[in-house]
Amino acid sequence: MLSVALRTLRTRWVTFVGSFVALSLGVALLAVMGLALASSLDAPERQPERFAAAPVVVRGQDTLSVPTPIGDRTQKLVHPRAVPEATVGRLRELGTVVADRSFAVRAAKGPGDLVGHPWSTAAFAPYAIDAGRAPRAADEVVVTGDWARPGQRVETDRGTVTVVGTATPRHSGTVTPARSSTVTPHPSGTDTPRHSGTVTPARSGTATPHTSSPTTPHTSGPDTPHTFENALFYTDARAAELSPRSTQLVVKAEAADVRAAVQGQGLQVLTGTDRRLADADPDRDSEALTAMNALFGTAGGVTAFVSVFVVASTFAFAVAQRRREFGLLRTAGATPGQVRRMVFAEALVVGVTASAAGCALGAYGAPKLAAWMVDGGLAPAWFTIGDFTWPYYVAFWTGLLVALLGVIAASWRAGRTGPTQALREASVDTEAVTWGRCLFGAGLLLTATVTLGLALFSDPGELLHRKTYVSRPMLLITAIALLAPVLVGPLTRLIAWLPAQLPGAGGMLVRENAAAGIRRTAAVAAPVLVTVALAGSLLGATATLNEAKATETREQTVASFVVTPAGDAGFDAATVKRFEAVEGAEVSATSSSAVYVLEDGVALVRSEARAADAGPLARTVRLPLAAGKVSDLDDDSIIVNEEWEKHTVGQRVDVWLGDGTKKSLQIAAVMTTGTGNNGAYVTPANAPGATVDRVDVALAEGADPAAVAAALTRAGGHVFTKDQWVQASYPETNRTTRYGFILVLGIALLYTGISLANTMVMATSDRVRELAVLRLAGATRWQVLAMVAGEALMVVAVGGVLGLLVAGLNLAGLWSALGLLSVRLPWAELGATVGSCAVLAVVCSLAPAALAMRRRAVELAGMHE
Repeated sequence: MLSVALRTLRTRWVTFVGSFVALSLGVALLAVMGLALASSLDAPERQPERFAAAPVVVRGQDTLSVPTPIGDRTQKLVHPRAVPEATVGRLRELGTVVADRSFAVRAAKGPGDLVGHPWSTAAFAPYAIDAGRAPRAADEVVVTGDWARPGQRVETDRGTVTVVGTATPRHSGTVTPARSSTVTPHPSGTDTPRHSGTVTPARSGTATPHTSSPTTPHTSGPDTPHTFENALFYTDARAAELSPRSTQLVVKAEAADVRAAVQGQGLQVLTGTDRRLADADPDRDSEALTAMNALFGTAGGVTAFVSVFVVASTFAFAVAQRRREFGLLRTAGATPGQVRRMVFAEALVVGVTASAAGCALGAYGAPKLAAWMVDGGLAPAWFTIGDFTWPYYVAFWTGLLVALLGVIAASWRAGRTGPTQALREASVDTEAVTWGRCLFGAGLLLTATVTLGLALFSDPGELLHRKTYVSRPMLLITAIALLAPVLVGPLTRLIAWLPAQLPGAGGMLVRENAAAGIRRTAAVAAPVLVTVALAGSLLGATATLNEAKATETREQTVASFVVTPAGDAGFDAATVKRFEAVEGAEVSATSSSAVYVLEDGVALVRSEARAADAGPLARTVRLPLAAGKVSDLDDDSIIVNEEWEKHTVGQRVDVWLGDGTKKSLQIAAVMTTGTGNNGAYVTPANAPGATVDRVDVALAEGADPAAVAAALTRAGGHVFTKDQWVQASYPETNRTTRYGFILVLGIALLYTGISLANTMVMATSDRVRELAVLRLAGATRWQVLAMVAGEALMVVAVGGVLGLLVAGLNLAGLWSALGLLSVRLPWAELGATVGSCAVLAVVCSLAPAALAMRRRAVELAGMHE
């Protein structure tokens, strides 16, 4: 049977080219995702930047460790502790101690990521003066980079300063930006921190994002200077005024002596490459890896699902086209087992060659993907594709397995073909769907419905997690696709009802051909179903959640104005007093913090928190309370949400504050879960180290809004109206999430688009005799082509409707979980998707039909399979 299979492949290459292309593309995508995932498992070793020449760096406690029955649980503190003064005194006995300070600075004309430091720390990079001199007065600075020159006056949010010098770091090596550009959200999970961004984002940067890009890294030679940050160096005294709190310092002493002096205090003593932990964003590499792993994992899962789905559908259609051929083989004496083995042999040959081609294509495409992700900010600048072999093995054997599994059902049906099938001239699908397929499809649909109902009753918030609304459509797509042959007939007749009523036989022929060839219609509609379902589900889910969050913010913000700082450092006490002195303004100053709670005795959960005084908070924010009152919040209490294990008013809960201090607080009020971002509220006394980063302003009776806004602007900060704040807090899907979905959907759309083209070519090429008969019956060439185009549009419409059905069922879960009046479907994107599929389908059906009809109709009608 192998020789028969090889001859069949040679003579019926058009039938198998679709399966080959679909499988090779699937293997290529799997190889690309595997290579990207393997390359994101480890980051290159980072060298110290700011402290490359520092002998020893001592950092205050920045990690909370809580013992549990299954081991210690740790979390990074949102407000690291300063080194105790007594310890600093002992360290000064060992050698010179230099306190380090870092604070954001915003210049009117300068980079958007400026950071201030005391000049004494410049020696530890080491920086060297290129031009000018060191700062001596409070209004003098030294800058890095070429954006300012000595003698230039620069206006900043910290006051106007004079540039008296420029500096460049002198150490060499491969340097990456001080802040990673990768900000892709981590997939939601049971241990995901609870965020309080719905009402009050934790960082003011949400409302006032930086517009400049980080300094582009490069590999330098031994003496080549490079810039890893845009810094302003003040005098030590002025830096201490601007940033009074210091959490790390440099000690010029022997490391062993320093460790002995700080032993048992929970302080970190950093030497060698560990000094990189004292640089800005020391965890950016691990965060980038986590984000990329989540992204590539999601994209890989979608790729695997789409490839299996499309390849299985393509193989099944290819086998269904050959019923008469199998009937002839049975008439010639072939047994059912021989027919099945022949089909398996064909799939084996196609699988091996297509998988090999896919691996080669993946090797070419992986570096392109990495470059695109770096350019788009989805990956840090150091990310490249490494030299790995296991992704090729996984992709190859997965492709071969998919080919063989995809043909199992089709080969069984081929083996059941009777000899009388060779005598059939009609192409009507009398048994388009088996009982097994119906039962399996109905079972999957029932499973999806039951799991959705259980989630709604037990934990509605689970439906809002990204991993849920990304994975749920896969189950629904499979269920609807299995039931497609049952749905295609009625749906086709419904869609074609109006065209069939038009004068002429064209509309009637389109309807009857599509309804008669149920297998063909279902196979061609499958790629459209996948494309529309994924686009509608993913984009619709993010649009719906964004709208829900914006609605929450709008309903909870009572203030007329919201003021955020120009930089990331927050407002100092003097600026807050200026806000409070504005006539006609009722001010509520809040700050970002966090609290940590041990739940179930083993999980240390971080919950974002806002620190505020109860009275002003109640006048400017309408919290979504399920129980209790905002006015009851005091230094001995906390406001939590229903996600907490303990969430009953009056209960006491043990928490660790943002600096690691343990405290028992009474629950004063409980907020509803909402979109899962309500966090917690404490008073400023329970947020040590937090600085005010948001000021809500309500208008007193009779106050002039324009005058109050102008006074707030003069006091310092960026003033938003309520509507501007809602838009700034929750704009459309953020850039990195959008890029991530572009990657996931782009893979699905590209793959299914090419598969749609292949399937249309296969379907149209198989109907050459049918088209010739129409010509002999009197139809003109243009009438036949118009009918072919109409059938292609009909099939796309069927796939689009089924895809919308899947998207609607998936979004129904969000609608129920959020209690919304409606959900948002991305109609523009769906229209573009369906339109693209329609263009592809029409072109790929007309092209082979037009080429075939260049021959005489009598010759085509006499052709045999």
